[in-house]
Amino acid sequence: MFENNGYNHNENERQNFDLNRMNYYQPYSTPSGEQRPPERKKHRKGRNMALVLAGCMVVSGAAGFGGGYAALKLMGGDSGTVIYRSVVTEGTSSSSSGEELSVSQVVEKVSPSVVEITAEVVGSGGFFSSQTVSASAGSGVIISEDGTIVTNNHVIEGANKVTVRLYDGTEYDAEIVGADSKTDLAVLKIDAEGLTAAVIGSSDSLQVGDTAIAVGNPLGELGGTVTNGIISALNREVTVEGENMSLLQTNAAINPGNSGGGLFNSKGELIGIVNAKTSGNGVEGLGFAIPIDTAMPVIEQLISQGYVGGRSKAGVTLVDIQDFSTAMRYGVQYLGVYVYSVEEGSGAEKAGLQQGDCILEADGEQISQVSDFKSVIENHNPGDTISLTVLRDGRAKTLDLTLDESVPEQPEVQTTGVLQ
Repeated sequence: MFENNGYNHNENERQNFDLNRMNYYQPYSTPSGEQRPPERKKHRKGRNMALVLAGCMVVSGAAGFGGGYAALKLMGGDSGTVIYRSVVTEGTSSSSSGEELSVSQVVEKVSPSVVEITAEVVGSGGFFSSQTVSASAGSGVIISEDGTIVTNNHVIEGANKVTVRLYDGTEYDAEIVGADSKTDLAVLKIDAEGLTAAVIGSSDSLQVGDTAIAVGNPLGELGGTVTNGIISALNREVTVEGENMSLLQTNAAINPGNSGGGLFNSKGELIGIVNAKTSGNGVEGLGFAIPIDTAMPVIEQLISQGYVGGRSKAGVTLVDIQDFSTAMRYGVQYLGVYVYSVEEGSGAEKAGLQQGDCILEADGEQISQVSDFKSVIENHNPGDTISLTVLRDGRAKTLDLTLDESVPEQPEVQTTGVLQ
């Protein structure tokens, strides 16, 4: 029967890097079942954080941060989470306002804000073993004094347990507040107070040639590693696992384990979340980071509601069949985009879509691969109705599909309490 190949990226887009040349930055993984080193002092994670955006802005003077910073307060229960943003005086750029620091001064300032992350995935061990445990490692950045941490979605995706290690060596169990595969961002929460939070800078005001300093956990075992360089390009279009992303490019060395770590400017402000690197032979100095001005609206939604709202979904899983050998394997006659499964209760089910339908058109657009269908869905809001033409039993059939809002299920993460 059908296999779920997910959404395929458009390989013909101008200036995009194909994943064969620009491999998605993979977190460092240990062999399946390998024992982890003895754990250090660990604290149990605290309450769930259903944080609601309160929109409270407080401005205060702070030398070295563009003349000041703003405290964005996110309320959760009886406590408040404060994220500090830099404030740049009107008419100035990132390279001309505030106090420029040396690399060593930036490192001293920001290192306590960067954490090491270990994600454990428990899987079936097959016939001879009850279960296996694999671990991957990455980095993260503290953005509030009460333990809110930003990382990449791919660092913690599928994890049953997430551990955060601070700059001082203290370890905490972490809760996954929210994650978003489209933007490759995730938010964690640990039960801690009085942490050193990064000050959020501005990526929109960056210029090519500005200083870029990366701090992270390369290879999953070299936490606190610092590399520096410049901003090599702005708004670089890179295709990452089928998602077209507009990223900052830097020649600061990026290695496995840096995923989710911080990219900082010469004033020690967070300007990007590292998420990709090159892996081609003979190529170096091409690292990428999610611009912080792109990341923050996503981060705020993940904090407030656990997902990014306003996105549409059809309620189907699709598969591309682009050659005749694949068509024979799936037992279909024509090439094209086929429905692999239909989500129960979704707009697709209500519209009458069935497994095995070949989608010919959506909203008047010809559909030849999954990415075509995905683009149509992304250009509509939840509640919109689009017309589909499908091929079923050799005949074309027209269906009206009302789109739902995409609300992902939140992963369950285990905690183990305090280890002395």
